[in-house]
Amino acid sequence: MKCSVFIATSADGYIATLGGNVDWLHTSGDQEADMSDSPDMGFNDFISSVDCMVMGRKCMETLSSFNLTPEQWPYGNIKIYALSHSLTQAAVSLRDKVEMYSGDIGDLINKLESEGYEHAYIDGGTTITSFLNRQLINEMIITKAPVILGGGIPLFGKVAQPIKLTSAFARVYPNDYIQVKYTVNYL
Repeated sequence: MKCSVFIATSADGYIATLGGNVDWLHTSGDQEADMSDSPDMGFNDFISSVDCMVMGRKCMETLSSFNLTPEQWPYGNIKIYALSHSLTQAAVSLRDKVEMYSGDIGDLINKLESEGYEHAYIDGGTTITSFLNRQLINEMIITKAPVILGGGIPLFGKVAQPIKLTSAFARVYPNDYIQVKYTVNYL
């Protein structure tokens, strides 16, 4: 199964403030820029390429806090698992969209493959690091917002060994965001 990351960070590599806030994603960059050629910076094309998603508990809780309407829901009907060893049910607003999982990541990937899923979207810093340490991530698309937070929740935690990123492709958007797509090669 192919596992991909599509995530935004600050210029200094944080995915959220220490309190989990991501409001800076909506206030950074050139707010007056003409984004008509790619208003979502490739997210809709990416989400249409995946058929399932695995996110961390904190990511699920942040998503729940947005109180999205059905029209705002960005993931369509893809199968979504949230990883947690402490929660057995998804947040109330997400119970019909997210299933909780507390087992081994490898077993989850095997389950998804056996059910016919082919391309998983992996989201959340701790979850991404766990997948990297299991050598399960195939590609990463990281969009850097033009803001320095100076602290917060980093995208990557401790990795078990160096991980080589290859085949870099970068795109600069009119709003001053920079997106880089990498293939992941494990040394």
